Amino acid sequence: MTTQTAIEYETVIGLEVHAQLLTESKMFCSCGTDCANKKPNTHVCPVCLGMPGVMPVINKKAVEYTIMTALSLNCTIPEYTKFDRKNYSYPDLMKGYQISQYDMPLSVDGWIDIIADGTTRRIGITRVHLEEDTARLMHRQDPSGETYSLVDVNRSGSPLMEIVGEPDIRSPEEARQYLIQLRSILQYLGVSTGNMEEGTFRCDANISIRPAGATELTTKVEIKNMNSFRAVFSALDYEAKRQRKAIEDGETIVQETRGWDDTSGITLSQRSKEYAHDYRYFPEPDLPPLTVSRQWVEEIRVKLPEMPVARRQRFINEYGLSDYDAGLLTATKAQADWFEWAINLLPKDKAKTVANWMNGELARLLNATGTDFEQTKVEPKGLVEMIDLIDKGTLSTKLAKTVFEEMFGSGRSASAIVAENGLTQVSDSSEIDAMIQKAIDDNPKAVADLVAGKEQALKFLVGQVMKLTKGRANPQMVNNLLSERFK
Repeated sequence: MTTQTAIEYETVIGLEVHAQLLTESKMFCSCGTDCANKKPNTHVCPVCLGMPGVMPVINKKAVEYTIMTALSLNCTIPEYTKFDRKNYSYPDLMKGYQISQYDMPLSVDGWIDIIADGTTRRIGITRVHLEEDTARLMHRQDPSGETYSLVDVNRSGSPLMEIVGEPDIRSPEEARQYLIQLRSILQYLGVSTGNMEEGTFRCDANISIRPAGATELTTKVEIKNMNSFRAVFSALDYEAKRQRKAIEDGETIVQETRGWDDTSGITLSQRSKEYAHDYRYFPEPDLPPLTVSRQWVEEIRVKLPEMPVARRQRFINEYGLSDYDAGLLTATKAQADWFEWAINLLPKDKAKTVANWMNGELARLLNATGTDFEQTKVEPKGLVEMIDLIDKGTLSTKLAKTVFEEMFGSGRSASAIVAENGLTQVSDSSEIDAMIQKAIDDNPKAVADLVAGKEQALKFLVGQVMKLTKGRANPQMVNNLLSERFK
């Protein structure tokens, strides 16, 4: 009797990322883009409403931001580019077509390096191109249970940059790290907020599986509706398992679009996937082709800011930080800037101390409260003041964590919190001696153990003194004075 060997499968993932650009006006008209949470359909004009006979005008700043991003992703910038009409009839598309780019995008052939599971991998970038965003659909239900949708056109026509990745990603974790790295780059450039929850940074994923060692791509499935890094990871993990099981059960994978249901933790079929010919692309007749001069490209290149990878390496070289600490601190521009503001107020040898507080207590409190780093009430000078209190012996390291938590919640200074709550560290030897004597009197067994040479007893007695002083005693002084007594 022969047994059939189980087939090993490889996951193949390609990501398409859309990022709203931080321009003041929309892509093809002068309407403002600052319309989040504004009254529906108030930031509109005949152009973004798709009225007949209107003429679009290209937003130069959006083109510049796209070139900046492309250069940061190691792309080639062709000398000629054009806009195209992508035709499809969805309720959120006012004109019945979207002005996008097809065969002559603003950039091609780039790459980005990511680190996942301790391994560095290079992920190819097919293209970075420019298009206009769609309107926003809001789904409602009336008292009788009938559902309906409303259309808010405020977002329609906003500059939208699409970054199309090669199918080089091999796991959900690599996909997550790719998105984190990409968002960081956009934030460092200042071209997008990169906020997935607000929809300014959106991701569609194409995923397929194939026998390990195969090189040909197989039928892919597109996944939409993922609004967080966690959702991207979970959706891709689920879909890879679903496809494996389908193949093992003898089913055929069909090319389709599936939506991620975060509540149920599954992907659901939405529609059959369109092909490029379904969109009937043709050159946009109302916009001329663009010539991107080499001089302009070089002017943009020399103005590029320091990127996350370069900043991480500088933090290692300049401040003596570990690769791990530097990686966490430079994950977002806001964090890296905060760190440097703090360390500019301190000697450089305090860099590790600042990093420990940022990557430790501050990160813990942010995670516990679901707060973004940009929303923290603690200012760099606040942390610097607290570190100074610790160095001067005014505040113990243990109580500093309590003080920092209060700073995080209220935004108040460390000195004010210490004074109000009587948290000043006790470093008076006579006061500590009195507490040591009480600890000795109250714990004769520990004293006997200490006399017998049991070192653990010393730690116990130090702990009792700290308890008596409510954590305010200088622990090093307590340890030294106790040791002196039992020489």
